[in-house]
Formats: sequence, structure tokens, C-alpha cells
Amino acid sequence: MYLMKDITRDGNPVLRKRAAKVKFPLSKEDQDLAKNMMKYLEVSQDPELCKKYKLRAGVGLAAPQVDVSEQMAAVLVPPLEEDDDHQNNKPLFKDVIINPVIVSESVQYAALTEGEGCLSVDKDVPGYVPRHDRITLRYQDVNGQKHQVRLKGYPAIVCQHEIDHLHGMLFYDHINKQNPFKAPEGTIMIN
Repeated sequence: MYLMKDITRDGNPVLRKRAAKVKFPLSKEDQDLAKNMMKYLEVSQDPELCKKYKLRAGVGLAAPQVDVSEQMAAVLVPPLEEDDDHQNNKPLFKDVIINPVIVSESVQYAALTEGEGCLSVDKDVPGYVPRHDRITLRYQDVNGQKHQVRLKGYPAIVCQHEIDHLHGMLFYDHINKQNPFKAPEGTIMIN
């Protein structure tokens, strides 16, 4: 399992590189990478284990964040408190997305009211990060199976954040430099 010491920090060139496509079937290293990235998210979202291992809670972790320049990211978006699915604790989205491509996106933007954070960025960077409110995502899972899913709101934001990592971008690249709390007109604000 990855610990905070294994997370690549802002300033490391791997975070600004375009990641390579992953070949199938997955090598043993890539299988371990996928498993360990998802394990980090699962453990980091358990308050007791998170404290025990001194982790920062995360909802996504991309391969470049553990110093592997490949198009792979683990995403685990927990259920929202007021969500009907919260009773059965079903995540809003959980998978390791490999060679992901956004095939369509809404004109409508969304942003998190508290801004975004990143396991690779230790400092707080205030400001709104405008993202597409809805996306259609095409990717392969660890078995090479192809998926196409439509995501909206928070899960769409998380996946766009992780895909940015695969293209050498960080969340603060999207923040308006002159006015960090200015978002495109009509942006849906998500708490």
C-alpha cells in the first residue's frame, strides 16, 4: 500500500509529462499499481486507518502521482451523506480507469465551492476550478474491458482532475489568475 512518502509532489517533472498509454494484458507491475492506488483511496477514506497511517484522504490517485508516467488512475467517490445510496454505502463511482478519454462534455460548468485539493500539492491554492458538469468517459478496466459511462457533478469533476494528471496538468492551472473566485457565468457550485 502507498503511504504519503510515496506520493510524488508538485515540482517533480513526472507530474508535467504526458503519460504513456497502458498496454494490455496488464503486466504484473501495472496490476500491482492499480491495486495499490485503489487500496490507498480505500484506506484513506476510513477515518481510523487514515489517522493510523498518517494519510491525506483522497478520492482519486493517478499513476504519475506515484511516479509512474502511465495513463491509469484509481477513482473512489464515496456516497454523499444525503444520497439514497448512502444506506448501502455504494460509491458514486469506483474503478481504476485506464487509457481514459472524455468523448463528450457539457457546455455547463461546475466547480466545488471550497475549491480543489490534490495529494501531490501540499499548499492550499484557493480559487474555483471550472470543470464540465457532465462528461461521457470511455476507459478500460484492469481486465482490459471497455466501458463508457456518463458522469455528472462531483464524480465528473474527480475524473476530470485525474485525467488532467495524465496530461501533465494540475488543478490550479484552471484557476483564474486575476480573480481566483470568478467562475464562468452560470457555473453550478457544488458543496
